[in-house]
Amino acid sequence: MDEKKIRWFTVSMIAFSMVWGFGNVVNNYAQQGISVVTSWILIMALYFIPYALIVGQLGSTFKSNSGGVSSWIQETTNNRRLAYYAAWTYWVVHITYLAQKPQSVLIALGWVFKRNGDVATSMSVQTVAIISLLIFLLFLFLSTKGLTTLKVIGSVAGSGMLVMSILFIILAVAIPFMDSSFTAATPQMNQLSTYVPDFNLGYFATISMLVFAVGGAEKISPYVNSIDRPTKNFPKAMIFMAVMVGLSAVLGSVAMGLLFNSNRIPEDLMANGAYSAFQILGNHFGVGNFFMIVYGFAQAAVQASALAFSIDAPLKILLSEADPEFVPSWLRKRTAKGTLINGYLLTGVLVSVIIILPIFGIKNMSELVKWLTNLNSVVMPMRYVWVFFAYMMLNRQYKKFHSEYKFVKNPKLGFIIGLWCFAFTAFACILGMIPKADYADDPSSWIFQLVSNILTPFVLILLGMILPMWAKRERKKAI
Repeated sequence: MDEKKIRWFTVSMIAFSMVWGFGNVVNNYAQQGISVVTSWILIMALYFIPYALIVGQLGSTFKSNSGGVSSWIQETTNNRRLAYYAAWTYWVVHITYLAQKPQSVLIALGWVFKRNGDVATSMSVQTVAIISLLIFLLFLFLSTKGLTTLKVIGSVAGSGMLVMSILFIILAVAIPFMDSSFTAATPQMNQLSTYVPDFNLGYFATISMLVFAVGGAEKISPYVNSIDRPTKNFPKAMIFMAVMVGLSAVLGSVAMGLLFNSNRIPEDLMANGAYSAFQILGNHFGVGNFFMIVYGFAQAAVQASALAFSIDAPLKILLSEADPEFVPSWLRKRTAKGTLINGYLLTGVLVSVIIILPIFGIKNMSELVKWLTNLNSVVMPMRYVWVFFAYMMLNRQYKKFHSEYKFVKNPKLGFIIGLWCFAFTAFACILGMIPKADYADDPSSWIFQLVSNILTPFVLILLGMILPMWAKRERKKAI
């Protein structure tokens, strides 16, 4: 094997660390309970494996392109406007993602230093919004100066988080075998019927969170052509990665079922569930809060690093080689040191609005965490549809492009698979707009969440449509 080539197992582990996190288990268990086990199996087989293999073919076909999804759109459609919209979508979906990170840092530090979840249960939404805004503005300022050290710390902490996620599954699943007196929190976990979801509107409104959990496979594309014998080994790497993700999801959900009653899920589980789980395990194994504190520190570092990286990297992708026909000069403006100053300013304004918005419609912190997490599950997958659109266009012009690795050789079947993934993603996002709260409990909060879930993605995309008009007007003035 060529020494420069990467082994398929290494690529599989890289992909696993890029896609997966323990929060995916907690968030989806909080919405579906133990029946999420069935949902994980379905989403892996019907969506995630095709998604990963589609990315593989796109990455292999356009191996010389560094622009990612937007360059795939440009190559397959020869349409600069569509390529711009793909780049804009990739950047703008990070706005809601960034708005949630300061809260995640705050909750993590609360558990580390107070040993409880009071931050997520007792602190007012107004106070959280102000503190979160200050944290975000601090990181926004620091991002303009460079945060190499924090990103390195975040990378190390991320590896630690992966270890902690696996450790959680091992320890939780081991409890019944080590302690014969242990009783699972969820009743009848030995019956198959316990794991069958109720396929109603409420269930389908939660699948956007599953899509959000397994999304981001396009980050794997640079590794396709680095693998030895990609035609044979890339599918092997992706299927093995999908099996690891599936096992982590299923076993992690079972472990959550052992510790938290699926029929009476705590209201703050999405905010505090991971920390409570490690605290329960620590108490059971006689080490007190040790597991929880290690997880809390790692989570705080990872979230802080993600906040810094997600301010900086997507903005550079959008504006570093932005097409003047669609992006006005004021947004492309750089300081003497090369900082995209107005790009950071626009990021600051949009994220600040999302951070402050809950003050006008959400009553408590736990509900705020659930709303923002669900809003992310509606907005973030909007970038995935461009991957499937590019794959559909690739199959329509299969004679024009050469790929060392192909997901399916039949272009008609490839187009249908791409269309399925495109439609499923759109379906999940649209139904995900339905609030997960009970309307009867708080009608005003329910309406606020519905309106904000619908308006946020449309406003973010509309802003991307306004910029080309601005750029056109700017060019006319220059003539």
